[in-house]
Amino acid sequence: MTAAPEVLAELQGLRVRVPHLTGAMVASTDGLVIAHLVTDMEPDGVAALTAAALGVGARLTDAVGHGAFRELIVSGERGYVATYAAGGSCVLTLLASADANVGRLNLEARRAGARIAALAGEALEGRRRP
Repeated sequence: MTAAPEVLAELQGLRVRVPHLTGAMVASTDGLVIAHLVTDMEPDGVAALTAAALGVGARLTDAVGHGAFRELIVSGERGYVATYAAGGSCVLTLLASADANVGRLNLEARRAGARIAALAGEALEGRRRP
């Protein structure tokens, strides 16, 4: 998938604003990569796993009556994988080292998610047109 330059620019801006950010990706909710800044891993595989995590997170928030999915943060020994809803058709996934300030990560990701929702939505819409 060819990324809209604006989506990629937003991911690059996140890398500048969030210390210890090691990767960033925008994918459709069905697991297709829209844009990414990841190395040493397969973006398509990460996007597919993100879509699966999104599905589980959405079911969980629904099952407990907490409304629509917003975000999911997974903490591992060496860092974080944070997934944020970016509109109804996209998801923003950020990878950060264990030294990351999770509050800052959340703040910047939430702001970027709103901008990415509009930008990535346009990119997806362009793909649907013949």
